[in-house]
Amino acid sequence: MKSNILNLLKAFFFVLVFANVNAEEPRFYIPDSPPIAAKAYVLMDHNSGKILAAENENERRAPASLTKIMTSYVVFKRLKEEFISLDDEVKISEKAWKTGGSRSFIEVGKMINLEDLLKGMIIQSGNDASVALAEHVAGSEGTFVLFMNDYAQEIGMINTRFENSSGLPHKDQYTTAKDMAILSSVIIKEFPVLYEWYGQKEFSYNNIKQINRNKLLFNDATVDGLKTGWTEKAGYCLATSANRVGMRLISIVLGSSSPSVRTAETEKLLDYGFRFFETQSVNDISHQVPVFKSKKGNMKVGVADSSYLTLPRNQFKYTTQTIELSGDLIAPINQGEQVGTLAISFNDEDIATLPLIALENADEAGFVTKMIDTVKLMFR
Repeated sequence: MKSNILNLLKAFFFVLVFANVNAEEPRFYIPDSPPIAAKAYVLMDHNSGKILAAENENERRAPASLTKIMTSYVVFKRLKEEFISLDDEVKISEKAWKTGGSRSFIEVGKMINLEDLLKGMIIQSGNDASVALAEHVAGSEGTFVLFMNDYAQEIGMINTRFENSSGLPHKDQYTTAKDMAILSSVIIKEFPVLYEWYGQKEFSYNNIKQINRNKLLFNDATVDGLKTGWTEKAGYCLATSANRVGMRLISIVLGSSSPSVRTAETEKLLDYGFRFFETQSVNDISHQVPVFKSKKGNMKVGVADSSYLTLPRNQFKYTTQTIELSGDLIAPINQGEQVGTLAISFNDEDIATLPLIALENADEAGFVTKMIDTVKLMFR
């Protein structure tokens, strides 16, 4: 019995709780997200991955030209691997030339610069450019689709299946609003420079200038991508990302009734998210914890990786941070070594548990201090 009590007391000393001492109770009244005229939608914070508003976000729907986001992702990956180059000259096949729907006006048999094809697909939504890119990267569009589906599974698009590179109708091709938000976030994180093409308002090729169909690029300076889409089955779709005051949101709207509706509904979602929520990095969190047999007697600890939390606006001051150490910390400890976990809670709900690491070295103390701490440890 005595041993069990000592073990409980010992475990207690491993846990440190840091709460913001404030006389006020947290007050956060977040309205419901606005009604959205679309078959499915999702609003997600890019950095934390938190979903702020959604309806039918896991419902499988035709992706239309949002498919081209994955097509560009595959091409970007192959560029990074140096399997292809932006300077490659791509021969246009008859199949690519004959592909229907929106076009970049490339001609069969001609050699086209790969960068121009990418811009034609991203900015002009050229189906012909999509097929030409797929054939150049993988030898055939069918083989390219294998890459698309492999990468989709790899990044967590569990309710998505691609059958072509353009988004033209196919009975077995589908995605979800949530999966498209995941893809959009991944492409921004992995390829921030190439992603900038999604914010380009126009592109000219073969003496034909075409305007980006994403009207928000012209109406909202904080919007810098991504892609529009339409087929009769899919309806009007729009994947959008916007960055305001250090917070990036991703909105996916599927199955709206017109180009103007998809734009207006996306604006409503973005305004809702930016007005009522905020995202902060937890990298700034640090605390002092006791370290036995060390010169200083304590050590600064924090989180290792870039982690973010999204909460109702102005509510971060009400979070509680609980440090659970792996055990009694005894020097020497090296900077970067994991020493426990940091749990963050808000409104009595755990919202994150992160690895806790040493932010500095804890050097071993001299003989006398080590002997004193040895005695202290015997009575813990």
